[in-house]
Amino acid sequence: MADYDYDVLVIGAGPGGYVAAIRAAQLGLRTACAESRDTLGGTCLNVGCIPSKALLHASELYEEAKAGHMTKFGVEFTGVTLNLDQMHAEKANAVKELTGGVEFLFKKNKVTWLKGKAAFQDAHTVDVNGQTVTAKNIVIATGSSVMPLPGVEVDQTTVVDSTGALALPKVPEHMVVIGGGVIGLELGSVWRRLGAKVTVVEFVDQILPGFDGEVRRESAKLFKKQGMELKLSTKVTGVTVDNGVATVTVEPAAGGASETMTADAVLVSIGRKANVDGLNLEAIGLELNKRGQIETDHSFKTKVDGVWAIGDCVPGLMLAHKAEDEGVAVAENIAGQTGIVNEDVIPSVVYTMPEIAGVGLTEEAAKDMTEIKVGKFPFAANSRAKTNRDTDGFVKVIADAKTDRVLGVWIVSSLAGTLIAEAAIAMEFGATSEDIAYTCHAHPTHAEALKEAAMAVQGKPIHI
Repeated sequence: MADYDYDVLVIGAGPGGYVAAIRAAQLGLRTACAESRDTLGGTCLNVGCIPSKALLHASELYEEAKAGHMTKFGVEFTGVTLNLDQMHAEKANAVKELTGGVEFLFKKNKVTWLKGKAAFQDAHTVDVNGQTVTAKNIVIATGSSVMPLPGVEVDQTTVVDSTGALALPKVPEHMVVIGGGVIGLELGSVWRRLGAKVTVVEFVDQILPGFDGEVRRESAKLFKKQGMELKLSTKVTGVTVDNGVATVTVEPAAGGASETMTADAVLVSIGRKANVDGLNLEAIGLELNKRGQIETDHSFKTKVDGVWAIGDCVPGLMLAHKAEDEGVAVAENIAGQTGIVNEDVIPSVVYTMPEIAGVGLTEEAAKDMTEIKVGKFPFAANSRAKTNRDTDGFVKVIADAKTDRVLGVWIVSSLAGTLIAEAAIAMEFGATSEDIAYTCHAHPTHAEALKEAAMAVQGKPIHI
């Protein structure tokens, strides 16, 4: 048997990559991870999930204080001002703590960090910043990057992508967001709360492609109520910048007369693409699919023996928690154990206010597959939401009409991202709506709304 430098080499230290490396090391495999950033954690920790949530939380606090939402509770403020530099500083602290935490975990678990970009020489050999490294197993976990919009140049000053939108030095007067998906709505929400006028331009007729239709419509109503302008069924045909002012040209997606808008910030957020450039996959004969992704089997093996792939560079949802689960699974498969990820039960969350979350099938997709029953419960009828004056949204439970097995759960609520975990666990264990309906939930909590929605599937909700 060939003598390799490592049993496992992971390319990329995002959520999937660093988790795969740590789990492989825990299983007794000699493990290294190649990462070219100065800090570990990939897009998620450095310029994605973590900094965006820091700004979302901070902007929520600012809006609560500035808009007088707390006055009804007897909490009064005067002279509320925004210190954007401090907001950015606190965001940076969160990033530093978490990326440093991953570096600590590498040292604790004896994972070697190879600093630099990796490129294949053959199926068991890569070049990392001029160093030749061999491994019995190589895991590609390179994540994704921003999808460019043809003809629109991102200068990270006036026209920004998600990275630039996290670091704007001042609040824009008018921000145009190109793309009504998760990233655009989250970052648009940040700057709207801090004082910007925000216009979202979306090519299709609803925001949040892929989400449940009723949830998409409800979310659009709430964003409009908050002051966000949504231009749906609209395409951007050009963006020009002159002296810090962008002119955005749009027209109906189906064709028609064009119009222009001016803005001092334009956020391009039309999606993400797999990071595969520079890997020299040609050297190992590994082709990409039509979407530029690496195909794998259920164990995350590619067609090349000894080469595996996980996370955003393979088909499926581009979500950090999916990548993490795949990181654990691929390490266990390499070690001869059985690592499985149920791709049908992966929750998605939009961290706006309220949050929007779902797991499993949408109502539309479920109807195409089988006969269904649907139960809904509004937070306006939930006691904890009432006391908190936090009544926007609802819970929807979708179940098979014959077996009662839960097929999907969708939630719009300030706590949707937390509440969806119960639904995911229930679905992982094949729960029926009756199982959820007859599970005692603590009172008073927002979680009772999920119980009531499940009871509504049964046709016997109590509080509506």
